[in-house]
Amino acid sequence: MYAIVEIAGKQFKVSKAQWLYTPKLQSEVGALLTFDKVLLLDDEAGAVTLGTPMLNGVTITAKVLAHTKADKVIVFKKKRRNGYKVKRGHRQAHTRIVIEDIIN
Repeated sequence: MYAIVEIAGKQFKVSKAQWLYTPKLQSEVGALLTFDKVLLLDDEAGAVTLGTPMLNGVTITAKVLAHTKADKVIVFKKKRRNGYKVKRGHRQAHTRIVIEDIIN
């Protein structure tokens, strides 16, 4: 059983007991979250239900495990023969969640 859900403006394919890195969510560690923007649901029998655009009555519960940062991305700019060099780094903030249940 899996579902396609929209979390923080991005779409994810989720199943039960799956760990997932999402864009940073404003929730405490250990908090339970419910997502109701489910776009597609595939049950155990293989029947696919497609929402137009969302499915009514289907929710996904998840638990926040941690707030982390991604690996550093280095941005280096240089212009030849001008003495111009800029080196910057960026680390995107993520939230790690685990999908606990898909309620149909």
